[in-house]
Amino acid sequence: MYCSIQGVSSTTAANGRETLSNAELLGILIGNGTRSKSAVDLARDVLSLANNDINTLAKLSIKDLCTINGIGPAKAITLMAAIELGGRRKKAETNDSFIRKSKDAYDFFGPMLQDKDYEEFWILMLNNNNKILRPYRVSEGGISQTVADPK
Repeated sequence: MYCSIQGVSSTTAANGRETLSNAELLGILIGNGTRSKSAVDLARDVLSLANNDINTLAKLSIKDLCTINGIGPAKAITLMAAIELGGRRKKAETNDSFIRKSKDAYDFFGPMLQDKDYEEFWILMLNNNNKILRPYRVSEGGISQTVADPK
């Protein structure tokens, strides 16, 4: 027996998470709606704010999300936490990796940096076999630049 989720049909949920729409997935995170809107309707409003683009959604702030009637700080933080978990999952896939070409470095840093709206300068520490030991943030700056002292 499946739990009922406001606005998500049990048959959709029973068919697996892959069959859920983005609005339904966000609706599950939101949990409950308002008197006039279901959780999925609120999720549609959230997606509308992000132009129906998950990457744009990841760049919204808690303040941006709270402009939607029915989304308060707690629900906004829940959405941000889920986005962060997704990014960490992607990063965890590359944690025990080797750097053989520039694309490997791109794949490693992509999940960490893709949603930043400011510049950061990182170095990647490797052992003699090019296995990643750890990343190290040297600096963070503004929208168009950051300063990294070569010393």
